[in-house]
Amino acid sequence: MVDKIKTYLLVTKPGIILGNLIAATGGFLLAARGDIDMTLLWSTLLGLSLVIASSCILNNTIDRHTDKKMARTQNRALVTGHLSPEGAVLFATVLGILGVTLICVMTNPLCVVMVLAGFTVYVGLYSLYLKANTIYSTLIGSLAGTAPPLVGYCAVTNRFDTGAVLLLIMFVLWQMPHCYAIAVFRYKEYRAAGIPVLPIKKGLQETKRAITAFMLAFFGASLMFTFQGYTGYRYLIVACAVNLFWLYTAWSGYRGAPPRVWSKRLVVYSILIITILCIMMSIDFKPNTSSATLLASLP
Repeated sequence: MVDKIKTYLLVTKPGIILGNLIAATGGFLLAARGDIDMTLLWSTLLGLSLVIASSCILNNTIDRHTDKKMARTQNRALVTGHLSPEGAVLFATVLGILGVTLICVMTNPLCVVMVLAGFTVYVGLYSLYLKANTIYSTLIGSLAGTAPPLVGYCAVTNRFDTGAVLLLIMFVLWQMPHCYAIAVFRYKEYRAAGIPVLPIKKGLQETKRAITAFMLAFFGASLMFTFQGYTGYRYLIVACAVNLFWLYTAWSGYRGAPPRVWSKRLVVYSILIITILCIMMSIDFKPNTSSATLLASLP
């Protein structure tokens, strides 16, 4: 019985759920500006957890054939037969319905639309088709990763404003170098599975340039929260520091650092950096934000 529970728990990918909940909490607290509705927060996070778990289970179900070819995934329950595809789909369906229902009841229609959109992009577009057929799957799939912070933010505001746009841009730009670094680190496994990621199709040097370009864009996007009056200067200082550190790590890849070691550092640091920024935007918010930028308010 314990092993069965563990099997069902692991197929939901708890690590991915946790990472997305950190992003959702950051978006929620940024929007709340200190006026925190704990019931709304916890119900939003629980609803998101259930929907994310559902999408991860379906992703595992779709990927079970390619997972056999990759060392890190060949022991997953759907590959070994410890969990049947039918059982996984049923489990995912129940969790998804519960999650969407909770979001619907406790938040607002905008959040429901974003949850369903993120689910559709991740499962319907990315997992079912794009991942196995195009290098642009990472870009399209990154849109699904913006759903948690956007739902957290819009659960409070009930509107898609400048703050929501900045969150969307920031999280898309963050996911690109993060995912490309994973593709470099798992190069042999992706090649064995026949997954057309950028390092395989365009080479390591092109991937390094893409990683650097997206990092620079992410740097600029992350600073806009302060320039648009959503966060304070402590956030700005921390954002500059962590971005410069991340860029320095990327630069080491041009100086002969072993690709596998270099890419693993980028992945680890990227998770650390987005977590730090989510924490900072949660605690260094501006109580009263106008639509004008800080620069525009200068005499």
